[in-house]
Amino acid sequence: MTDTSETPAWKEELDIIVGARHGGQIDHVLDLLKKFDERFPKVAEINYQIAWTCDVLGKEAEALPYYEKAVALGLSENELAGALIGLGSTLRSLGHYDRAIKVLRSALAQFPDNREFEVFLAMALHGAGQNTEAMKLLLTTIADTTEDPGLTTYQRAIRFHASKL
Repeated sequence: MTDTSETPAWKEELDIIVGARHGGQIDHVLDLLKKFDERFPKVAEINYQIAWTCDVLGKEAEALPYYEKAVALGLSENELAGALIGLGSTLRSLGHYDRAIKVLRSALAQFPDNREFEVFLAMALHGAGQNTEAMKLLLTTIADTTEDPGLTTYQRAIRFHASKL
């Protein structure tokens, strides 16, 4: 059991605010998180939650600096993986394909077992017009991760065709 004296003062309040977001109070939560950030401006987790909430609301341009700040301030491994997906996806949504590709390639190198990075990278590659590489990456990811019997039967063929792209 974790000693509560090690828990930062802001953590419990952040958990309550994030819980409200999961309860569907998204607009209200964004305001609360921004006010919370004013009180604790150097907390990566708060910035990550602001970015995530902005994304849920379709405010990608507003999410971008919060993702960047959260990553720069330092996050736990699990939160960092989520923030890098969010950052890469947000950059792609805003049309910053080259930067999205760079972020997602770096994230994939850091988290090679997180196959979701491959899919987001493929979307960014497609957006950048690198369709062959995007298709190859998607086909390989599908062949590596699917349990669908119809696809597993043809994994060898899928891999062969991916290698020929």
